[in-house]
Amino acid sequence: MNISTSVWLTLAVAAVSAALAALLGEAVALGVRRLGRKREILATLAQRGRRPLAGFLATLAARTSLGVYTRAADWRDPTFSVLNLLTVAFAAWLAVVAVNVVQDVALLRYRIDVADNRRARQRRTQVTLVRRVVVALIVVVAVASVLLTIPGARGVGTSVLASAGLLSVVAGLAAQTSLANIFAGLQIAFTDAIRVDDVVVVEEEWGNIEDITLTYVVVRLWDQRRLILPSTYFTTTPFANWTRNSSDIVGAVELDVDWNVPVERLRSHAEAFVKDHPLWNGQTYVLQVTEARNSFVTLRVLVSADSGGELFDLRCAVREELVGFLRREHPDALPRVRVATPPPVHLPQQHDGRRSPHGV
Repeated sequence: MNISTSVWLTLAVAAVSAALAALLGEAVALGVRRLGRKREILATLAQRGRRPLAGFLATLAARTSLGVYTRAADWRDPTFSVLNLLTVAFAAWLAVVAVNVVQDVALLRYRIDVADNRRARQRRTQVTLVRRVVVALIVVVAVASVLLTIPGARGVGTSVLASAGLLSVVAGLAAQTSLANIFAGLQIAFTDAIRVDDVVVVEEEWGNIEDITLTYVVVRLWDQRRLILPSTYFTTTPFANWTRNSSDIVGAVELDVDWNVPVERLRSHAEAFVKDHPLWNGQTYVLQVTEARNSFVTLRVLVSADSGGELFDLRCAVREELVGFLRREHPDALPRVRVATPPPVHLPQQHDGRRSPHGV
């Protein structure tokens, strides 16, 4: 058998081994899916991990076959490097899929579409950040494993580190901010300072926490804009969290009215309106006179709702109803400015009938 025939035979054996291994991976995924019909995590893992599992087994089988049937061929080392790279890549892909499936199944246990969702939002935040940390570690380990399989990679890495000099110092200083944000993200996740869907006031803007990553936090503002803040912002800067201890949110509606306002009638009307409104959660309602100054009396209505969006709509509805009620029933209670004019001054008349400006 000549060299050419031996090479082609070796490649054929490797290809057949890879194909059989891929079929084995498909069979394993199908079996796990059937066994996991009543367990969602197994069915989802089999569905999403079918391709990376088949690829991992195929490249592993091809590498093993080439290792058995080749000894000192010129193309052996480059081929092994490619197969090692593919094996590590498929293994990392499979690990990431498994982590994502575990996260999705875990999040199904914590619903945030209920009234009291504080604990669910806390757990979802922690699970999401842990998943991102694990995925980042998988990627780092995979890249390191690939570099170690490439001949000369260690020498290149050593020469780069030896010749870095001032560049390494600059890179270290630049990395301080990123590392600080990463540790701040972990601190946010496990100290429960903020959670996904919390209602916060940051930079004089009101909004909901939409996403928490390892390095930044996304705040969805009331007008659908997105405010992107570094994670260190929430560990170094004071901010308001309206849903820190409870999902209920209390808001105020203030009106400046005239001194003639019938407070008791307005309080009764506002109470009836709020208690019949579908957005009120039945927790907080009060109408108080908070200030009386100059030409106005300030009334404050406190109401509560289950979420920031519902509270905003409820406050607008209460404000609109009270303004309409005052215009219809008590227009004299609308704010107005009173101007007092002094009485006229009568000047004494002169002998010729004209008034003297000096009284003579």
